[in-house]
Amino acid sequence: MTSPRLWMIGLTTVFGLTLFTVVDGALAKSGQADPGYQPKAGSSHAVTTFYADVMPILQENCVDCHQPQGLKPGGMVAPMSFMTYEETRRWAPAIARSVMEGRMPPWFAAPEHRGTFRDERYLEEDEKAVLAAWAEDGAPAGDAADAPPMPAFSFAAHDGWSIGEPDLVITFPEPFLVEDDVVDLYVDIPLELTADQLSEPRWVKARETRPGSPAVHHILGAFAGLAPGSTPTIYEEGYSTLLHPGPRTIEFQMHYNKKPGAGTAVYDQSSSGVVFYEPGDTIRHVVQSDWLPIMRFLIPAGDPNYSASMVHTFEEDMQILSFSPHMHLRGKAAKYEITYPDGETEVLLHVPKYDFNWQHGFRFKEPVLAPKGSELELTLWWDNSADNPSNPDPTRDVRFGRPTTDEMGFGFMSMTPVEPREIIVGEPIPEDILGTQSAVTDTSDPASRR
Repeated sequence: MTSPRLWMIGLTTVFGLTLFTVVDGALAKSGQADPGYQPKAGSSHAVTTFYADVMPILQENCVDCHQPQGLKPGGMVAPMSFMTYEETRRWAPAIARSVMEGRMPPWFAAPEHRGTFRDERYLEEDEKAVLAAWAEDGAPAGDAADAPPMPAFSFAAHDGWSIGEPDLVITFPEPFLVEDDVVDLYVDIPLELTADQLSEPRWVKARETRPGSPAVHHILGAFAGLAPGSTPTIYEEGYSTLLHPGPRTIEFQMHYNKKPGAGTAVYDQSSSGVVFYEPGDTIRHVVQSDWLPIMRFLIPAGDPNYSASMVHTFEEDMQILSFSPHMHLRGKAAKYEITYPDGETEVLLHVPKYDFNWQHGFRFKEPVLAPKGSELELTLWWDNSADNPSNPDPTRDVRFGRPTTDEMGFGFMSMTPVEPREIIVGEPIPEDILGTQSAVTDTSDPASRR
């Protein structure tokens, strides 16, 4: 096997995300609240209980990640389970504080876009109030008979894969050691996709990359994709990209990040799985993508609000499916604004508070029509000042670069022609598709190019 190529940079900060700070208030030591407990004087609400009031909210909004085998959004493993009262009660103050401050659930599109995108992560104000009231009331359990039925999660049934049992899994040939002294490590690990694994081009229905250790920050490559906050790619029925067969070499471009020190070394064996469309299925929309790169910039030292823009012109009628802005630690905000041929303008996505730890893909519930001649302007902002707590060095000018301590500027977009196709899976693939679909990677997927 070819030796991995290594990049290492020394950092004084660790880029992991602390989801909650434990503040274990005066909670009961048993499974029930103190029987002598009464609501605080002046409280306007009745006693709120876990089983009747809190558990439904957690099941709807939280436990897809907060469970022992939960969804790992870009390698970010939720550090606690909210499946049961016993697991949840000690976290009541931290839960209340996090939702009231807007840190949980994580979602960073501007409020005016609410209802625009799939898989939005919002809590209603009354739901936040319930969680706050529960913490204030001492986190009582209530009557277990009031508990809603537990959702049927599929993670355990499919060996941890949220997309179901993959048709193809590719992984490291052997575990990779992230050594004790590593803080920030970039390494390209080559893998061989054989003809036995994939003998012919196949249409992709879903893709998921699973981190093999908590040290994984992100993964990119033509086959794999994972970034903080990203979720598996599951195409709508009839939408797809094409995966070309082996034999060929595939690289997992790995970024590891952890606290250094004796005993902190970990082994990683990350994997990527694919579910394919079945013969006889119909592909009507071949997904294309554009990186929307902004690469020529120089962010002055100390500048709190540096911006740069680029414009993409649509050369045919297209449907826009998703956006995913990407910057590094100085990233501040992003905006996608379209100007239609008649001169009308519309902000399709505004992310006023970009967070490197949660790189969302924003998938439209209904594709946006971009007629031929429309112009899409991407504008990104960076904060290179000392007031940015994530800034690794506000004293230096910053250019485009791969290391996390440099910067990037991309506005990944997925799209498809308005005119549908009629491609039957299992029949010969049209030559124009074979000539343009060079790999599986949908570069609009927030997990695919970090």
